[in-house]
Amino acid sequence: MLLRIATFNLESLDDEDAPHFAQRIGVLRQRLDRLNADILCLQEVNAQRSTKNAPRALRALRALLEGTGYAGFHLATGTDHLADRHNLVVASRWPVAESRLLKHDLVPPPAVRMVTANPPAAGEEPVCWDRPVLHARIALPGGRDLHVFDLHLRAPLAAPVPGQKKAALSWSSVGGWAEGFFLASIKRAGQALETRLAVERVFDADGEALVVVAGDYNAEDRQTPVRIIRGDLDDTGNAPLEARALVPLELAVPEEKRFTVLYEGQAAMLDHLLVSRALLGWFRAVEVHNEQLGGDPETALDSDHAPVVAAFETPDSVGQLHRTGA
Repeated sequence: MLLRIATFNLESLDDEDAPHFAQRIGVLRQRLDRLNADILCLQEVNAQRSTKNAPRALRALRALLEGTGYAGFHLATGTDHLADRHNLVVASRWPVAESRLLKHDLVPPPAVRMVTANPPAAGEEPVCWDRPVLHARIALPGGRDLHVFDLHLRAPLAAPVPGQKKAALSWSSVGGWAEGFFLASIKRAGQALETRLAVERVFDADGEALVVVAGDYNAEDRQTPVRIIRGDLDDTGNAPLEARALVPLELAVPEEKRFTVLYEGQAAMLDHLLVSRALLGWFRAVEVHNEQLGGDPETALDSDHAPVVAAFETPDSVGQLHRTGA
């Protein structure tokens, strides 16, 4: 039976601007319908309050999914306390057995003493990640668990350094910018390390686990964050560890079509589906829906990221996967 898993950065999905949101819904629903996914890994989902003191809820996302094949899906966020912006959400056709957010649960914040700060830093300060990673365990029909990691890594943009910024996009010194870029690199690599260590725990419990690490990595295949999460044999140099390596499914896409973002005319594959060897055995096809990239980001109703979707075929022993449109 078929199983389809997709990742899609919705580019700050929100309903605050009602007319604009109504237009966005029409475009984004077409994207989602085409994916025809059983499991959606979503990034940049904003949360809204019904009243000033009410808890935040996924009002915009539920409005987007209403009237689509995803309307009855189970939504996992890993928390009851949603952020105002850029939440991670896994939408699943099947029940989510458990979900949690990981942020400094496995990797403490590294301590760094800034050397270009003005005034000078009095001592070391913790470098914390900007965002967590969402881990959802989905109960597939037939009794197997699918471990889904949904992430949104920091972009390679320099982090603030006290006294080194003239304006939002202007630095006082090259050294200050360089240290800010160094700090951003720590944040990106740290998020990736925590994700990899969470995957390691899954493999410790089950060496044949079904695992997918999906999302907006803000990095291409051979860049540091992706390499950390992949754990490829070329990097570990230890053949017995190869069973724990994760495989980027976009490698099955022709190179000229392998991109999810167009920025200033440059194409880049920043969104990935990395899977375990056990899940790779079910893999049949992958698609990158990038035909509509390249519009004016100031007026675009679509996302500036292309979604990626992969199809898998489960063995009969896993049981019947009841879905429509397969």
